[in-house]
Amino acid sequence: MMAHNNSCGVGRSQDWNSHQIEHELSALYDCAHGAGLAVTMPAVFHYVMEHDVMRFAQVAVRVWGCQMDFAHPEVTAREGIERLRAFLISIGMPKNFSELGAKEEDIPKLADMACNVNGEDGKLYGFVTLNEEDCIKIYQAMVLICSVFIISLDKRFSA
Repeated sequence: MMAHNNSCGVGRSQDWNSHQIEHELSALYDCAHGAGLAVTMPAVFHYVMEHDVMRFAQVAVRVWGCQMDFAHPEVTAREGIERLRAFLISIGMPKNFSELGAKEEDIPKLADMACNVNGEDGKLYGFVTLNEEDCIKIYQAMVLICSVFIISLDKRFSA
């Protein structure tokens, strides 16, 4: 109940864009919302990270136990996002677009649905305002980044 009554977000910009982007996956492929978010959130976080890199670095340090790289906070932020993804994978969540049953050829349709359906004006408003092209890039990242990340994750944690 606390997560949806806005008390945790008072005075802060919040990320609901990842939810809107995921809702289109659930609508088109009937995947569970949480499963879709497991793939969507890391892709969205990578995409918007530069907007407030210190916010992502702070989460990486405080939540995921990463060492802060003060000279390169983006390195810390990326590591935190990767640790989030690793955690989600470790509890059996989908790793990538294809594990959701999603199809790369549907990306333009998904982005159009996210930005132009339900009274949307071509944009998603939140922590960072996203347009249809941004959404296309995020959906593409769910196909590409996840595949690359899985390979590096396997190498990092198999030792």
